[in-house]
Amino acid sequence: MKISEFMDLKKLQDIQDQFSDATGLAAIAVDADGKYITEGSNFTDFCMKYTRNSTEGARRCVKCDTECKGTYYCHAGLMDFAADIIVEGEKVGAIIGGQVLPMEPDEQKFREIAKELSIDPDDYVEALRKVPVRSEKSIRAAADMLANVMNQVVNLEYMKYWNSKRLNIFDEELEAATHTVDVINRKTKELESIASKQNILALNASIESARAGVAGAGFAVVAKQMGELASQSAGIHREISDAAKQIKESVTKMNHKKS
Repeated sequence: MKISEFMDLKKLQDIQDQFSDATGLAAIAVDADGKYITEGSNFTDFCMKYTRNSTEGARRCVKCDTECKGTYYCHAGLMDFAADIIVEGEKVGAIIGGQVLPMEPDEQKFREIAKELSIDPDDYVEALRKVPVRSEKSIRAAADMLANVMNQVVNLEYMKYWNSKRLNIFDEELEAATHTVDVINRKTKELESIASKQNILALNASIESARAGVAGAGFAVVAKQMGELASQSAGIHREISDAAKQIKESVTKMNHKKS
């Protein structure tokens, strides 16, 4: 199941952008395969241009991306988050982000990290000063809020999508049922015509057998049986016709309720 199959991704982008504008946290959405389905919001140079752009920094970031869940401290000392998007028990994607400091940073500590990552310490600290600072409590609350909103929106869109598909199937089946009823009615009329002809034949046979006298006695029995069969057939045809009429009335009522 792919989010793009049932959801307008622009809605996700709008929610994500508004979240980042309101909280200062970075965010981006991925599908079940880990491919980006939105553009990053509020991503920092500290993370993207410097940390992830260094060989060792990228290795450490990938390790965090793979192993860490919920809201957590990344290897560089910032707080990040990762929350699954679940539809009917299946993971269809995730919302990830963060790139925010839980307190005012110790710049000397980050200079040491810069050396480990082979990044110019002055550039690294300059980028660090532009990273938003929020309390750990507010970071966790914001991450939880975004996860809840994203899951509710995606599940709502999924329900709308499948309800629409079910309505389409209902329309198709309704049309097929109407067609079947029309066929039944047409065939019933044909059978009624045949039954009427059987009655005429039975009547003619009775007349001819009477004219034949004793020699036509056997033929009279057959004629009588033909007449009885014709009467029974006519009764069955009426029952079929009535049933078809009831089905058609039910189909018509369903059409009216749907509209």
